[in-house]
Amino acid sequence: LTLAVVLPERNLTYPWAWPRVGPAVRLAAATVNSRPDLLPGFTLRWVFGSSEDGHGVCSEMAAPLAAVDLRLAHHPDAFLGPGCVYTAAPVARFTSHWRLPLVTAGAEAHGFDDKREQFGLTTRAGPSHRKLGELGVQLHRRFNWTRRALLVYWDEKVDDRPYFFAAEGLYVQLPTLRNLTVMDVVFRDGGNFSFIIQEIKQKGRTRRCLGQRLLAGGRTGTTRDPCPQGGVQPAPLPAAPPPPSQAVTIITYKEPENPEYRPFLARLKEEALAHFNFSMKDGLVGHGGGA
Repeated sequence: LTLAVVLPERNLTYPWAWPRVGPAVRLAAATVNSRPDLLPGFTLRWVFGSSEDGHGVCSEMAAPLAAVDLRLAHHPDAFLGPGCVYTAAPVARFTSHWRLPLVTAGAEAHGFDDKREQFGLTTRAGPSHRKLGELGVQLHRRFNWTRRALLVYWDEKVDDRPYFFAAEGLYVQLPTLRNLTVMDVVFRDGGNFSFIIQEIKQKGRTRRCLGQRLLAGGRTGTTRDPCPQGGVQPAPLPAAPPPPSQAVTIITYKEPENPEYRPFLARLKEEALAHFNFSMKDGLVGHGGGA
């Protein structure tokens, strides 16, 4: 059996980069092949194709070309990756046409939830932004935030636009709360942050902030960060704002607590160093390999 892997080859800014996921693939293949009861009469192997372009970023052109090359040369039985949204979508359409399953730790965007046609054979082993949106709905119900939500996120419209797709999960799910108004404000590097803060003051009573920090002062009279990264701020800015730690709830991923996880992580680090010359650090950025 052949597993075709399509992932970023060298760019370690992606949680699903090959040096992070490759050690897990090696361990999984070794485990499967050491147990004849799992796939009797078969041996599991993998072939690799890069989803990066010449600049080292996920490419919606490079990924499907790599997938087609692997399909023609090796006739794989399943695909692993891509993880980036813009590369996973075209590859998933191809694998659906070929009637082959695709497993990915990424592809978090809301559109991959549609299993009726083109993404019917796509399985996400990692988190999804639909689940983030459902969490937002539960928070609104828990704290009785029933009037308005303002999504503030950073988006440069380059690479994989992670904050745009994270905000999309909330934007789609929050309107399921009846009579809730959902608005959004986008900011970019070098943008007019004073204008954005005024927008937050005027439009937002409940805010979801995704991306880099907003920091403004001068004419607005604001000298603190009103929208820390990944935070939730449930009240409008008062004249004398409280410390950010009292006004913000941080929402992040939780590491697994099952007893097998830590020994697996240790083996993953050994494999990464021995076969990929990569020193894997602790942290949630490694969830791609764990997933």
